[in-house]
Amino acid sequence: MEPAKLNRLNKIIAKLNSVVVAFSGGVDSTLLLALCAQQLGSGLVIAATADSATMARRELAETQKIVKKLGVRHVITPTAELGNDYFADNPPDRCYYCKQELFSELRNLAEANGFKHIVYGATKEDLQDYRPGMRAGEKAGAKAPLLEADFDKKDVRELSHRLGLSTANKPATACLASRIPYGTRITSENLSQVEQAEDLLKHRFGFSQVRVRHHGDIARIEVPASGFSQILSNGYSNKIVSELKQLGFLYVTLDLTGFRSGSMNEIFKNNFE
Repeated sequence: MEPAKLNRLNKIIAKLNSVVVAFSGGVDSTLLLALCAQQLGSGLVIAATADSATMARRELAETQKIVKKLGVRHVITPTAELGNDYFADNPPDRCYYCKQELFSELRNLAEANGFKHIVYGATKEDLQDYRPGMRAGEKAGAKAPLLEADFDKKDVRELSHRLGLSTANKPATACLASRIPYGTRITSENLSQVEQAEDLLKHRFGFSQVRVRHHGDIARIEVPASGFSQILSNGYSNKIVSELKQLGFLYVTLDLTGFRSGSMNEIFKNNFE
């Protein structure tokens, strides 16, 4: 990573004065939070995390550990996007309505504490995918310092390693709603099925990168191609099928394209080429 790029990022953050950081516990928001605390001082930084049915409980618990280690105040804000039909009906721009609620809550939090800005961890890669949530951030006046400094994911991981952050090698994460095909209503039930299925594959069968896409009665599993032989072995496949059927799925499939973030957005692919 070019020293000039880091210097630019530090200057961008230093000018913010005080910030509420939209904090998910992922590699991007963790780096942003750490740099804000470093540049502004922990007293001028609040990490804010949405407590939502779309966030896995393990991920929520992880955010608390990270923030505690960084010594920053942490506010967990309950959100109720499942009660908003514009989100729950799962249109292509559902993320806009989710982030609209979140940024509204963060704006209120910032104003209540006399903080000047809200920031979030978008990077260059987010411009190459379908990200309607970014539009909500822009309308709320939120800033994206990593993106403004031209950081990509490689830069983020390199600097995270340099700072000794626990998330430096953390696989990409996304909200549980991203596992539900557009047009299929998002419910607490199908979100719970996804969460339990992925928890099983990660923590019982050892797949660090995994998505379970919810297609009604069908669970479509995405793991890296290097994990195909493991997941298809008799010792694993029979147990995985049995466990996922117990969660309510009738059929369990392996996606031969392999793991990729945002596979539900492939219907928009032509717009980003």
